[in-house]
Amino acid sequence: MRRSALLAAFTAFVALIATFGVRLNDADAAPTTFAHPGVLVSRAQLDFVKGRVNAGAQPWTAAFNQMTASRYASLSRTAKPRAVVECGSYSNPNNGCTDEREDAIAAYTDALAWYLTGNAAYAQKAIALMDAWSATITSHTNSNAPLQTGWAGSVWPRAAEIIKHTYGNWPNQGRFATMLRNVYLPVVIVGSSSNGNWELSMMEAAVGISVFLEDRASYDRAITRFKARAAAYLYIPADGSQPKYPPVGSVDTPSELINYWQGQSTFVAGLSQETCRDFTHTGYGISAISHIAETTRIQGEDLWPSVQERTRQALGFHTKFENGTAVPSSICGGSVVKGFGPVTEVAYNALAGRLGIAMTNTQQYTEARRPQGTNNLFVAWETLTHAGNPA
Repeated sequence: MRRSALLAAFTAFVALIATFGVRLNDADAAPTTFAHPGVLVSRAQLDFVKGRVNAGAQPWTAAFNQMTASRYASLSRTAKPRAVVECGSYSNPNNGCTDEREDAIAAYTDALAWYLTGNAAYAQKAIALMDAWSATITSHTNSNAPLQTGWAGSVWPRAAEIIKHTYGNWPNQGRFATMLRNVYLPVVIVGSSSNGNWELSMMEAAVGISVFLEDRASYDRAITRFKARAAAYLYIPADGSQPKYPPVGSVDTPSELINYWQGQSTFVAGLSQETCRDFTHTGYGISAISHIAETTRIQGEDLWPSVQERTRQALGFHTKFENGTAVPSSICGGSVVKGFGPVTEVAYNALAGRLGIAMTNTQQYTEARRPQGTNNLFVAWETLTHAGNPA
């Protein structure tokens, strides 16, 4: 009897939700209304940066000058689109791979330059680059195709969001949306069982594309996979005696997990699945985590609280060694391959800046390398966009 009454009450509640469009508070769910521009950087963040640059303040002015002096900001740049981009392991073969990534970074660079200067020539150049690719590309092939699609697919929506929602005069934006929907999204949304940085970059692309397309179903799917992969990529003691198993693939025994973690069998806070491979690929993964978390914050479904401990520990762990601390024998046999890259600004600003978390190692690393530029893959100009940005 009691169960029947409870069931009836629950059914009525569900009907009420359906009738009035009420949403339960689900941190994994897409926002009811997407915020634009809303991939990695918001309008409020861009306005803050514009004010700092106009005032000649540092480090933003140095970062702005670095960006506008780069080849990516050249107004004489000519797009190099291909119908089929073929990318093998370690860029062999490299048939359009560098061209695609760098044209995407150039479009994002031009979009930022447009917003910060008001010079419409930058907006028109960003549009020309995006139009050239949307009129041409049909697919990515060879072994690195998923990663390439993830890298380029992470950057295109950043540029497109700024241009569409702050410039507006873009006749072919519908064709660009079709490109993202048909060429990029089907590849990245399925994820990968390779090293974790692959799937994290692919989910970054899927989230950004979903925001641009206002595709709530794809956004939800990407966020669900992202949370599982991020938890399996960065270890914290709360996970237990070993890291979590990856969300896809055949790794499901302790010995397979150790092998997947590059032979590392001692797990300490902040260790990454790729730490003992090298810090560069680890940086890719951590960067993608920070980019996704930042986008969800802009969209009003903030995932920083769910990843802050893993991200804080991982940044502190890796920057400690980048800053000169000796690597103990228990970590990667006492030898690591450094080269973390320009990947700390977004998370450092979110965690230390907005949340007030002490991050001494990360602060030292970040401030010593300002302005952080681009890795020529999918990270670009994050001292400019995120250093000390309270918005």
